[in-house]
Amino acid sequence: MPELPEVETVVRTLESMLFGVKIKDVTVYYPKIVAMDTQQFKHLIIGKSFTEFRRRGKYALYHLEDVVLMVHLRMEGRFYVYPTTHPVSKHTHVVFDLDDGRQLHYHDTRKFGRFELLLPEEVNQRLNHLGPEPYDVTAEWLHMRMSKSSLRLKAFLLDQSHVAGLGNIYADEVIFRVGVHPATRVGQLSLTEIEHLVVAIKDVILQAVALGGTTIRSYTSSLGVSGRFQLSLQVHMKENQPCPVCGTLIIKIRCCGRGTYLCNQCQKVKE
Repeated sequence: MPELPEVETVVRTLESMLFGVKIKDVTVYYPKIVAMDTQQFKHLIIGKSFTEFRRRGKYALYHLEDVVLMVHLRMEGRFYVYPTTHPVSKHTHVVFDLDDGRQLHYHDTRKFGRFELLLPEEVNQRLNHLGPEPYDVTAEWLHMRMSKSSLRLKAFLLDQSHVAGLGNIYADEVIFRVGVHPATRVGQLSLTEIEHLVVAIKDVILQAVALGGTTIRSYTSSLGVSGRFQLSLQVHMKENQPCPVCGTLIIKIRCCGRGTYLCNQCQKVKE
């Protein structure tokens, strides 16, 4: 599933390919992808040009002059840019015909992704459930939220109202760097551990964005850009490989309903 670094990579790649390009036509093959009447959707975006590309949390925001196309890729959503002669696959659910002779295909094997059209002034309110971006999070913010929460650390980090954009991959990596067990109740963390957590969040996300995200089985690039952060993963997907700190074999457990990778030696359960 694409997390913040992967969505950021998609947004920036599409910006380089589509900025200023106009939408000539739209074909919606699976109407449930679009959170409105498909005819109205087409009416509002046909003839509009891509003018700005942004991201908030895991949401991609494509500005089309006076409206914003907000996209959540969910589990398997991908964009492809093709010539008009390219066939439409059975998993392609939306096709945008562009004025430069290309097409933008939205491909989603699980059909979980969603498109929503908003006015620019509606975007902030629509996304006001999200916590701060990883770059903006502070120890004070987390300490305040954690002091009122009984969640385990893994669940806390996956809750988008606390920190926007983190998912399973980066939560595992962040928690390992702090050296605590993912099942630790957040109220048990010391202020020093919370400060280390903030540093780890920023370091991991900045590095992952710089490397184009993580290309693994559950998420691969569709725009000719392959992420390289998988080469820097320390615990995620590293079951039975030695911990980079102590050499103990990494284990995989079920924590907060998610497959979770950790080092039992470096990440002790708090009593």
